[in-house]
Amino acid sequence: MNDITLSSNLKALQGVGPSKGLSTPGETKGTDGPSFADTLAQSLDKVNTLQKEADVAIQDFVTGDTRNIHETMLAVGKADLAFRLTMQVRNKMVEAYQEVMRMQV
Repeated sequence: MNDITLSSNLKALQGVGPSKGLSTPGETKGTDGPSFADTLAQSLDKVNTLQKEADVAIQDFVTGDTRNIHETMLAVGKADLAFRLTMQVRNKMVEAYQEVMRMQV
């Protein structure tokens, strides 16, 4: 399976967030945690890692390096669940974007 490249796609998200100098009531200056783009990239890296682990587990099982079907199926199940969750998050983000674009200014 090919690696998912994120760096070029996430550079556009680096500027996402409140503008400098503007703040809403109750908002603190500075960030206490990672940015949205960093969190998204980290999550996608984890999904990619699970996919790679599943590929290796399948390859090991097919070549006979391991005879443990249980661990192979667990790795495939984890990768499948992580991918499905990622797709649902993506779908919700697309829906939110489309809703914002439909708003009247």
